[in-house]
Amino acid sequence: MNILIIGGGGREHALADKIASSPICTGLFIAPGNAGTALLGKNININPTDFEAIKALVLAESIELVLVGPEAPLVAGISDYFSEDETLKSIAIIGPSAAGAQLEGSKAFAKEFMGRHGIPTAPYKSFSKEKIDEALAYLNQHTLPVVLKADGLAAGKGVLICTTLEETFREAREMLSGKFGDASSTIVIEQYLSGIEFSAFVLTDGNQYVLLPEAKDYKRIGEGDTGLNTGGMGAVSPVSFVDETLHQKVLTQIIEPTIKGLREEKIKYKGFIFFGLIVVDNEPFVIEYNCRLGDPETEVIIPRLQSDLVELLLAAWQGTLSVSTIHIDSRSALTIVLASGGYPGAFEKGKTIKGLDHVDGSRIYHAGTSIYDKSVITSGGRVLAVTSMGSTLTRALEKSLINADTIQFEGKYFRRDIGRDLIR
Repeated sequence: MNILIIGGGGREHALADKIASSPICTGLFIAPGNAGTALLGKNININPTDFEAIKALVLAESIELVLVGPEAPLVAGISDYFSEDETLKSIAIIGPSAAGAQLEGSKAFAKEFMGRHGIPTAPYKSFSKEKIDEALAYLNQHTLPVVLKADGLAAGKGVLICTTLEETFREAREMLSGKFGDASSTIVIEQYLSGIEFSAFVLTDGNQYVLLPEAKDYKRIGEGDTGLNTGGMGAVSPVSFVDETLHQKVLTQIIEPTIKGLREEKIKYKGFIFFGLIVVDNEPFVIEYNCRLGDPETEVIIPRLQSDLVELLLAAWQGTLSVSTIHIDSRSALTIVLASGGYPGAFEKGKTIKGLDHVDGSRIYHAGTSIYDKSVITSGGRVLAVTSMGSTLTRALEKSLINADTIQFEGKYFRRDIGRDLIR
């Protein structure tokens, strides 16, 4: 079976690595891919939201299964594009309809959905750009800190935690005035919840689901979770504080009501759901939904998955997940992200990466890399993810640190404390 993965980051490399190992996969294409995916299949330089180019590729290469990695093409309706096209509708595509992708594409929609189905989340109110004065009046009587969220996709930058009234007013005005373009033409004002965060993941066929390993990521650029937010500087799986009691609460109070709600609202959903969660006084709350797997969480989830991913994806498409079994490696996985100097601000590209052939005992997932003159060079803010498995989190961390030091490129930066907060 010829398979296409849409996307070009660390998530897609991890997925490509797993899919390439399946005996079902006879040909693998990645659009646009990176230097790492080029070793597993054929990279095709196509923008993930160029549906016409994707269609041409699918038909030309007789592709039978499409896995959509990033959120932008899902929110733009790529699954609907396939289902409405006579030449594409029989092709398996893993990713929700545009209506389902609104769980991520619109924070207001997600909050309203949770309200309709009794899913625990922080109290909130949403305001459009035409109602700036109402938003400011609401904030004036709101307790601090407060969370401001751009309603739409803002490349991971549209969530702000404000601690003073002056800051809150300024940011609300700027957001509603176009700070994040159309993404913040509506904002969600949310009560701040204090607790510990982690993420849960499922693959669903719209009726049934299989539960993937949970993960905890580390978003701040600086050690000790300081500094600016990033796309993610590392992740671990499993998460030590997720005991059986909390696990069951997440299943019964959040995951199952979400899937039931999608079914009741007749929203077509065949794909992954990412549940960004926070635990407050031993109770889980939803911070956000994502309509795809996370990055760098995928880089610790996928190595722990012992089942054939292609089989699971096909079961999701065919609606047969109820008879699927999933096997998970009991060991710990930990990934450290190597970033370009200056990230998440301005950074230089085109730096030659050395030492990749000296890595021992870790998987290296490429994120922001490309090939130039037969050398692997940096092409993004987050460059590589160094993932290690270990009988303990400590051992996984030790291996990832050794190999993170082995790889060299000008300006390389990474956190050395990933997972240390969970080591006892």
